[in-house]
Amino acid sequence: MMPRSAVEDHLESLSEMSATEAASRLLGSDLIRNINGKLLVGRIVEVEAYDQDDPASHSFNGKTKRNAVMFGPAGFAYVYFTYGMHFCMNVVVGPEDNAAAVLIRALQPLQGESIMLKNRGNNHENLLNGPARLAQAFKIDKTLNGHDLRRDPLRLVLNPPLSAKEIKWSKRIGIREEANQDKNWRAVVANSKYLSRPL
Repeated sequence: MMPRSAVEDHLESLSEMSATEAASRLLGSDLIRNINGKLLVGRIVEVEAYDQDDPASHSFNGKTKRNAVMFGPAGFAYVYFTYGMHFCMNVVVGPEDNAAAVLIRALQPLQGESIMLKNRGNNHENLLNGPARLAQAFKIDKTLNGHDLRRDPLRLVLNPPLSAKEIKWSKRIGIREEANQDKNWRAVVANSKYLSRPL
């Protein structure tokens, strides 16, 4: 199944949004990975917002070599390595130097599932329901850090925005309580069976 034929917004629109606004905007949009001419397509069903003023954000203590991409223009991939074994992918959002990003936490598989399964070496139930799992399935690693998501081999297609009733919010996962307090910055597609963790 190919991405739904919809009006494709320019990713520049993400530069005008806060991290939470961009989080809700990314839900329902498609991530497309081109691997040697074969397409893997997943629809975004779960995200988390991170902002420079947020203690849980990599950019909270200022610009470093690791987080420099977050301080650049919107619409680029910020990929980092965590726990010595996993890659995670974010979409940079907001104006330059604001250092905000949206972590992609789960995808609904649309195309190329057999390749995703081979890359994951796992069953369909756990295929894309977690940031490290989807990165492995899509072969996303540090070589894609700073990649322009308007271009192959990894593209983001913004489908029409979901309505407010189609989106649910909760606290982010794995964030210490003092940084997560009063921040319902995890957004999910309501009733999706592909979430990394139920609400």
